[in-house]
This record gives sequence, structure tokens and C-alpha cells, in this order.
Amino acid sequence: MIKARQQTSFLFDLDGTLVDSVYDHVLAWHDALQEEGIEVSVWRLHRKIGMSGGLFTKALARETGQEFGPEMLERLRQLHLKYYNARSHRTRPLPGAKELLAYLSDNDIPWAIATSGRIETAGPVLAILGVDPAKHVVITRDLVRYAKPDPDLFLAAAERLGCEIETACVVGDAIWDMLAARRARALGIGLLTGGYGMEELERAGAYRVYEDPADLLAHLDEVGGRR
Repeated sequence: MIKARQQTSFLFDLDGTLVDSVYDHVLAWHDALQEEGIEVSVWRLHRKIGMSGGLFTKALARETGQEFGPEMLERLRQLHLKYYNARSHRTRPLPGAKELLAYLSDNDIPWAIATSGRIETAGPVLAILGVDPAKHVVITRDLVRYAKPDPDLFLAAAERLGCEIETACVVGDAIWDMLAARRARALGIGLLTGGYGMEELERAGAYRVYEDPADLLAHLDEVGGRR
């Protein structure tokens, strides 16, 4: 007997994938570091957005030659939260993001959001996107042991959906999303909305790369987005 195909599910990163917030995070970290007297170029911060907070600060410690103790790390996290939340009310969904999620819902195609951000920063932009964590599957950094590039966020999202991770598409804008997708044994789909180039995303494991959520929606059949 031929086994019926399993339904494809979609696991989305949030910042830079569904909402235009990457540079809000970059500038918030820049302001936080400057307040602590730490000089780091903005472009260097951009390349690290999407990593777990622990890896992010370890990378900064290597580049600046400074040792970040627990008290400093907590101050930086709180300062980032302050500066990011001062900007996040202006964040807007990326083109096609709401329409993509609505299409998936209308066609009974499972989807979830898995973000390296904590709920304290993700909450306001989820509201702007129209996603309610009480009604939709949302996995934040608070709920897993490790964030990207480890696969925990996406594995937890697939588990909550009741879907096999091997049949899932991980959609993200950064190489950290694609690396996490490979480690989770999911199919990586890259978007150009976070500032990474097509070749970078493909080298990190992206099967397909699209301009933005609207472009992905237009080509959803290419990645198994059918009822």
C-alpha cells in the first residue's frame, strides 16, 4: 500500500522574516553597548542578530577583548530591552507576512513561530503581526534550553504542532536559521529580508531563497505548501 504524504508544516523565524525588525534590534544593541562604554560597529552587530543571546555576547567578548560577567550581561540585556521596546511600536510586518499566515491557516496548513527573542521583546511585534500566543503556536527563547543556531526552537515548535520535523519547512532570514534547520533535519527556506545574500543563505543550507514573505506565498507550491 502506498503511504499518503505527510502534510508539510511551516516554522517561521520572527524578526527579519515576518516583521521588519532586524535593524531595530541592531540599533538597540548598539545603544545598549554604548551606554556601557563598549564600542562595536553597527555592521558587526547586524551579522550576529538571530543568534542566541549567549552566543551573541560571547562573540562580542571575542571582538572587543572584554570579559562580560553575569552582572554586565544582565545589564546589557535590560538595556537592549529598553531601547528595543522604545522602537518596536513602529515595527511593521514585512510584505505578504499577514497574507502568508492567513493563507496557511485558511488551507489548514500547520504553522508556528520560533524566535530567539524572549516574550518580552517578541510580544509587542507579535501583536502588530496579529499573532496571539494563546491561539497560535509561538516558541520563544524563554521556552527552550538553547536558541539558534541550535535546533531546539524549531524542534519544540514542530512538537507543539504535532508534526514531524522532517516534513517541516523552516523559514528564516539569517544563516543561523538555516544552520538550525539543518541540525533539526528540516528543509531550510531563506528570505532576503534580513540583509544576508542568496549565496550566504544557500551555503548555510537553504533549499530555496525568496525576496520576502509575499514572494514565498507566490511560490508556496514549490516547497510543498498545498492542502
